[in-house]
Amino acid sequence: MSMTMEKQIASAARTDAPPAIMLDKVNKWFGSLHVLRDVSLSVAAGERLVVCGPSGSGKSTMIRCINRLETHQEGRILVEGIELTDDVRALDAIRREVGMVFQSFNLFPHLTVLENCTLAPIWVRRTPKAEAESVARGYLELMRIPEQAMKYPGQLSGGQQQRVAIARALCMKPKIMLFDEPTSALDPEMIKEVLDTMVMLAEMGMTMVCVTHEMGFARQVADRVVFMDRGEIVEMGTPSQVFENPQTERLKTFLSQILRGH
Repeated sequence: MSMTMEKQIASAARTDAPPAIMLDKVNKWFGSLHVLRDVSLSVAAGERLVVCGPSGSGKSTMIRCINRLETHQEGRILVEGIELTDDVRALDAIRREVGMVFQSFNLFPHLTVLENCTLAPIWVRRTPKAEAESVARGYLELMRIPEQAMKYPGQLSGGQQQRVAIARALCMKPKIMLFDEPTSALDPEMIKEVLDTMVMLAEMGMTMVCVTHEMGFARQVADRVVFMDRGEIVEMGTPSQVFENPQTERLKTFLSQILRGH
């Protein structure tokens, strides 16, 4: 079953495809606070992009704009070639292609793990219940938690809950996965099991944009690392370029603080 899941994920990564995500001079304000400043970025199909930066740098706002959990006021955002606008049909089409995993697990506490995973496929994709359950069990197996299917979220550890959240997102068979600091709410001993799961997804060729402070993960997985500060993309490059040869004082300061924190 896991091999089938791997093939489904890998098939979404096509080298001849247009950019999976494109941001062109995106600006966003919260009231008078300018949180995104002329952000331009292109993510290729199958690429793994890690976004880092200090708190308040705009990185979570940027990732939330990609599936319109936040709306931008200026510039353009295209996902799978579809521009994000107020067009509800276009937004629905994009959200079917984009999975998102948050800091908090956002699981429904009154539903079992299996029910959490099958709810959207049944109601949004109109998948027959038996098929949705089969797919969900396959992804729970891929996440190495098949035995948790009939439990409720409150019966699981934080790391297990986050892996359920990843499985739930995958059950919609997305082409793109967005991760917004997925390990920040976890105890240290649970971080590795979630990062290992994300490494596995990356190795299968899933298009990924991940906001994280886990620099070891960024070094291991990222094709490119984006450093943001004060709403701007300050530096961008391969992990070795960004971590070993920072060009700006802002990035040097950030890296020294991160290293001191570990």
